[in-house]
Amino acid sequence: MELQINDSILVKNYIAGDEKALETLINRHNQRISSFIYSKVMDRDVAEDIFQDTFIKVIKTLKRGNYSEEGKFLPWVMRIAHNLIIDHFRKNKRMPKFEGSDDFNIFSVIKDEKLNIEKQIIKDQIESDLTLLIDELPEDQREVLIMRIYKDMSFKEISENTGVSINTALGRMRYALINLRKIVDRKNIVLTN
Repeated sequence: MELQINDSILVKNYIAGDEKALETLINRHNQRISSFIYSKVMDRDVAEDIFQDTFIKVIKTLKRGNYSEEGKFLPWVMRIAHNLIIDHFRKNKRMPKFEGSDDFNIFSVIKDEKLNIEKQIIKDQIESDLTLLIDELPEDQREVLIMRIYKDMSFKEISENTGVSINTALGRMRYALINLRKIVDRKNIVLTN
């Protein structure tokens, strides 16, 4: 019986110069990653391009020594693929070009449901990223931000609920936004659609 080499060992071997180790990793996870990408883009050619871009990014990151091994190679690669899918949808609005006559425009009567699904995927990803970012804020800043943004409370109401002055609540909100920007820059996250 052949023992399967652990992903983390294959990663270390690849970083040390063993090209076969990367080939083994790609073959091992090919089906899962390809299926994941295809399930989102529903186009074989686009899925293949994103798969290749994913592994180009994996290779570059490994070669630069920017990969921190936590025994989570596959989730890391899936996250890269997911981000590339989001980038694909952001870049390609995919609205077909059509020059209609002045009195009739086909796009006034049809809707592109696929585009709506893409927008929803992007929106869900932004909300997910934002939630993770907010969780990194200090408790007092997170509390004010959630009350203000998600609960639509005034600073007077926030002041009354937290037992701090309005100026303190304003200050915490300001620092929450500053810290969010720093986290976004540090993690290189895109929060626009």
